[in-house]
Amino acid sequence: MSASKLLFFDTLKTACADDWHAYTHHEFVEQLGAGTLSKAAFQTYLVQDYLFLIQFARAHALAIYKSTSLEDMRAAASGVCAILDVEMDLHVRLCADWGLSQSDLEQSIEASQTIAYTRFVLEAGQAGDILDLMVALAPCMLGYAEIGRDLQQRFSGVDGEMASDHPYRSWIKEYSGEEYQAVARAAQATLEKHAHELLTDARRPRLEKLFAQATRLEGDFWQMGLAAG
Repeated sequence: MSASKLLFFDTLKTACADDWHAYTHHEFVEQLGAGTLSKAAFQTYLVQDYLFLIQFARAHALAIYKSTSLEDMRAAASGVCAILDVEMDLHVRLCADWGLSQSDLEQSIEASQTIAYTRFVLEAGQAGDILDLMVALAPCMLGYAEIGRDLQQRFSGVDGEMASDHPYRSWIKEYSGEEYQAVARAAQATLEKHAHELLTDARRPRLEKLFAQATRLEGDFWQMGLAAG
């Protein structure tokens, strides 16, 4: 991916640099990387993130509807598959280790932070076009890829591997691994494509505001988990 194709996502992050740093280096994230995050905090996050992903799958399905070409529809469909077949399976496997079944997860009650972010994204997509929706989705899809890479680099040993007894090794490996990183690269390419086609100077401030709000809501989601510990 060339530097020019990265430009729009980079400018979105730069426009809300403080919010982006607070999200990607939240205390929840730092403790998770260090392996010191309490089990209660991580379990609360994981259950809520499972419910979160159900709504995000719907948001990606909305992207199929909002797409104007078969190429874009296929890209959106791959995002749905990544959520349903990769991320949600990880949550089910991790929670099974703590005696939580998939039925337990699906019957859990959504926290206010979960509702706030997911409905915000769905509303952005319903009210706007495919670019609005992709901008609202970007902090999650691309932010997790950035966080996963950073944690893997900072908390691995000299051999590049995390300690086998690290409590959150599976989560970090999932988001730093090539499968998820490839999904994120595809999502970023799609974002840049839509920006190239639809971005105007008049739209930019509103899209930057949309991205910043989504980023803050991601930070609130971490804080929800941290507070449970």
